This record gives sequence, C-alpha cells and structure tokens, in this order.
Amino acid sequence: MYGQTEHCIDSKMALTRLACILVLLSTHCYFNVLAVILKTTNDAPWANEFESIELSCLIESISTKNPRIEWKKIKDGEPSYVYFEKKISGDLEGRARIREPATLVITNATRSDSASYRCEVSDQTDFRSFDEILINLVIRVKPVVPKCAVPKSVPVGTAAELRCVEDQGFPKSQYQWFRNKEEIPDDPKTSPKFINSSYTLNAETGTLKFSAVRMNDSAEYFCRAKNDAGHSECGPQTMEIYDINIARIILGVLVVVLLCITVGLCFAYKRGYFASQKQTGNNYKAPAKGEGVDYVRTEDEGDFRHKSSFVI
Repeated sequence: MYGQTEHCIDSKMALTRLACILVLLSTHCYFNVLAVILKTTNDAPWANEFESIELSCLIESISTKNPRIEWKKIKDGEPSYVYFEKKISGDLEGRARIREPATLVITNATRSDSASYRCEVSDQTDFRSFDEILINLVIRVKPVVPKCAVPKSVPVGTAAELRCVEDQGFPKSQYQWFRNKEEIPDDPKTSPKFINSSYTLNAETGTLKFSAVRMNDSAEYFCRAKNDAGHSECGPQTMEIYDINIARIILGVLVVVLLCITVGLCFAYKRGYFASQKQTGNNYKAPAKGEGVDYVRTEDEGDFRHKSSFVI
C-alpha cells in the first residue's frame, strides 16, 4: 500500500513537471509569434555627397500586417523625426522615401545627413511587441581646392616652410606635396632623387619644412588634398633658391662707395670748390683806401687817379 502511494505521488509530480514544460513551451512560442524581429544588411553605410544611399531595416518576424514604423535621426545626442505617421519630415523632406517594408532611401545626400538613424517597428495592437535598429551613416565629401603657400625665393642654406590647407572635405583630408610633378616621399632617404634634401613632411597638417634648402630644391611645387571621396590640387608655384656670396656682397658695397665718392668729387668740382685763386683783371682786389682819398679805377687795368686831393 505504501509503495502504491509513493508511485502515485511520483506520477503526479511527473505530470506536473510535464504540464509546466508544456506551458513554458506554449508561452515561448506565443512570444515568438508576437515578437517583432528586425535586421539590417549594413549598420554603418556610407556614400559620397550628392549620391543616393539606403538604410536597410528588414522585418524578419511580426504578427501584424500593419506595423507602426518610425525613423529618427540622432545628431549631437538630439533625436528628431525623419519618418513619422507615414510621412517624411525634417531636413529629409523631399529627399527621402520608404521602400517597403521599412527601408529608408535618401536621395541627393548631403554632408548634414551624416548621423545615427534609428528604425523603430512595433505592433500597433500590442506595444510590448517592439524592436529597433541603430544605423550610423557617413556622407563623404570630396576636398575643395586647397590653399597653398610657397615662398618665392629663399637663400641657400636657410629654412623654408610650404603650407597647404583644406577644411571642407570629410573625412579630414590627407596631404601630398609634389616637386616638378613628382611626389615628394615622406622620408627623403627612401628616394635617390630626394636623398640630398633635408625636409620633414606632415601629411596630417599639410606642411613641408626644409631645415636648410639646397640649390636643387629650386623647383615648382604643388599640393594635393585627398580623402576617400576624392582629391583636389592647387596650382604649381615656383620656389627659387639663390646663393649668398659674401665676396660679391663686399665687392658690390665697395663699388657703390666708390661710385658715391666719384659723384661727390664731380659735383664739388663743378661747384668750383677746387678752382685756383688767380688774380685777373676782373677779380683784382682794389687797395685799401687812404683817409680822405678816393680812388677811381679807369678802364685800363691798373690805371688809377685821384678823385679828390689830400686835405692837410
């Protein structure tokens, strides 16, 4: 009797366990049927500016034929509606559409479209059935023509800096420099043509710095700004390297000094500073007058007569 009772208890426990398992299985299946499951083919898409791009949001499982679909744009941490109540809104109005069932297609994408986008799908009859996908979109922008600064003339042996700046491209531009249409390597030691040059090239900032220019650094230079969307170049500019010759400078100074002295002497001579003091008929100096006597000079040189008599 005791054994039969124990057997009945074990049977009831087994049945209870089986019932619990069946309930769990049915509940799990119920939620699987009602659950919304989304997926995307690319959660980090990119496109060049002015191209079209798709943000895929695919519904793998849903219990309703009329789901609620929303798209939100998240930029600088602030969300805004892109697709709401079956209408495109915000800055994508007129430039986007929904491709069934929930994929967002952006046409004529601009740099301002770079942001995170969230696709949200729910069952309108059961808001507990909900899923979402976050997609990070990047719009690449081709660099504009960079601004280049190349010194026109530099003394040999001195430092020189060439600058290149472009701030419109996205992602941020990298820079290349060219000398006579040939790319300048990052390290001059890697090329026999540049091994004698002493420079540093910064591809991030676009600066090309010569610590001491040489005569063979005299050439045409131009810069190229590039990123994944393309590249742009500035026009070539010539940098001339000239030699400083101390002897020539000293000789030039002496020539200038001698020329100044010569001109000064000629000027002084013309002004009569070096003329001899000869006595001529026109420059004869009359003798001093005696007291009470006036002298009158006649037309004949040296002929004088008394104008008045002595007074005794």
